[in-house]
Amino acid sequence: MKPFQIHLPGPPGHIVYPKHQAGHIGKQAGQLGSQAFYPGRQHDYLVPPAGTAGIPVQNQPGRPAGVPWMPAPPPPLNCPPGLEYLSQIDMILIHQQIELLEVLFSFESSNVYEIKNSFGQRIYFAAEDTNFCIRNCCGRSRPFTLRITDNVGREVITLERPLRCNCCCCPCCLQEIEIQAPPGVPVGYVTQTWHPCLTKFTIKNQKREDVLKISGPCIVCSCIAGVDFEITSLDEQIVVGRISKHWSGFLREAFTDADNFGIQFPRDLDVKMKAVMIGACFLIDYMFFERTR
Repeated sequence: MKPFQIHLPGPPGHIVYPKHQAGHIGKQAGQLGSQAFYPGRQHDYLVPPAGTAGIPVQNQPGRPAGVPWMPAPPPPLNCPPGLEYLSQIDMILIHQQIELLEVLFSFESSNVYEIKNSFGQRIYFAAEDTNFCIRNCCGRSRPFTLRITDNVGREVITLERPLRCNCCCCPCCLQEIEIQAPPGVPVGYVTQTWHPCLTKFTIKNQKREDVLKISGPCIVCSCIAGVDFEITSLDEQIVVGRISKHWSGFLREAFTDADNFGIQFPRDLDVKMKAVMIGACFLIDYMFFERTR
């Protein structure tokens, strides 16, 4: 059955999937593989061996060995520098690294993440830029600057989150994050939408015009299984993607706040909107899955 189509920001021919087909987004990339990337995940994402589908294994000089970096594809027209990596993918996997000092001494350290494609190749490296006092006094509500760099250490995306009250009962201080690509040039915003029961956000472009919605469950908790946040059209009738918090196992979930996320979106979506969805994923992580001290 042909998928429905809707005109959203992005190149012509942009395909958007209805809700009953949302689970199929990005699965084609995994049909060649046989090993599940998340063994406990119900969505059955499969990762082919490195080097298949014409994507070579590549390690960059001066970077940690062991995980191949995704080679940069030719940049599309009017693409911000560094976002060309997002132009040919429909799925992103985000892995937060475990900090040993944080586990042993319960001090909140700066969050560090690896951002990969569905083949397990590293696309970006993300690191939080905050000081010790802010992290340990403000907890999950803390303001931060998150710097995302590519395989040569160039900062390509900057996320800025201001200090806001993290309370659903206070609609005047809702959460927000600004996405810049390159640093200093806003390409979009993610703002929390007040709702008495549900978790809701709005994705905005650089002019702060509403583009997409994000809807999550009433109770956000990953203590038993994964959690899904659906990315929908403005009328919330058509699903165009999904941000998923993956179950990481009992020990990891109980004793650390190192989380695993997956982001699905149409392959031909505007790379700026893909970058904004990455920002939305990090905002959700800090709001709901950071441990409180």
